[in-house]
Amino acid sequence: MESQSASRRSVPGAQAVSRAAALLRLVSASADGASLQALARDAGLSRSTAHRLLTALRVEGLVDQDEGTARWTPGPELYLMGTVAAARYDITELSRDIVRSLAVKTEESAFLSTRRADETVCLVREEGSFPIRSFVLSEGVRFPLGVASAGLAILAFLPDHDVDAYLERHPELDERWGFAHGRAPLRRRLRETKARGYAVNPGLIVEGSWGMGAAVFDREGRPEWALSITGVEFRFAADRLPQLGRTLLSHAHQLSSRIAGARR
Repeated sequence: MESQSASRRSVPGAQAVSRAAALLRLVSASADGASLQALARDAGLSRSTAHRLLTALRVEGLVDQDEGTARWTPGPELYLMGTVAAARYDITELSRDIVRSLAVKTEESAFLSTRRADETVCLVREEGSFPIRSFVLSEGVRFPLGVASAGLAILAFLPDHDVDAYLERHPELDERWGFAHGRAPLRRRLRETKARGYAVNPGLIVEGSWGMGAAVFDREGRPEWALSITGVEFRFAADRLPQLGRTLLSHAHQLSSRIAGARR
C-alpha cells in the first residue's frame, strides 16, 4: 500500500485519477445508484471533492445522476468501454452456462468472481430455485481476498509467498471484517480450504448467510477466478456440504478446462 501511495505521489495527476477510479468502482457496484454522501464516505473523500470529481465524470459521460433521487449511476460511456473490454475479457460468456448449471443443480444462487489485485469482483450471478436467498453478492460487488468464499478459495491456492505478502499488506482485515479474519484464523481456513479443495464461509460476512467457493485456474495453473454459491444457513448443513462441494468442484474444473481450451 505504501509503495502504491508513493507511486501516486510521484506521478503528476495520479491522485486525482485514483480518486476518480475509486468513485467509478463504487458507482458501478451500486445496483440502484449511490448517494453523494455514501460515495464520499466509502471513498474517503470530502463531499465537495467527491461532488467535483463526479461532476467531471458526468461531463465525460462516465457517470450519470438521476434527476429525481440525485443518486449517481454508471454513465453511457462506461457502458461502451465495458462492451469493448468484454470482447477481450470474455470470461463471462465462457462461464455463463456453467454458472447457470451450478445454480440449477444446487438450487442456490451461483456466482463467478474474478481476482482484481487484492480483491475479488463478482461478474456473473444466477439465481437458484430455492425461494429464500442471500443477497450478499451481486455483479460488481467487491471483497478483499480471504473474506468472501470466492476470495478465500483464490487466496488458498496462491503460492505461500503471495499469501504472506497479501497479509502483510492488509493488517486491517480483522478490524474491518471481524476477529475471524485475523491472521491466525484466516491461515487456518486457508489450510482447510486447500485440503478439501473448496472454501466454506459460515456466515462470517452476514450472520445466517453461508457461502462456498472453488477456485478456477488459468492455463498456467494460477487461481484467477472462482465459482461460488450462497444461501441461508440451514441449506448448508453438515450432511449436505460434501455434495455441494463436489458439485462446485466439478463445475470449477469444467470452467478451468474450458478457459484453457479457449485461449490456446
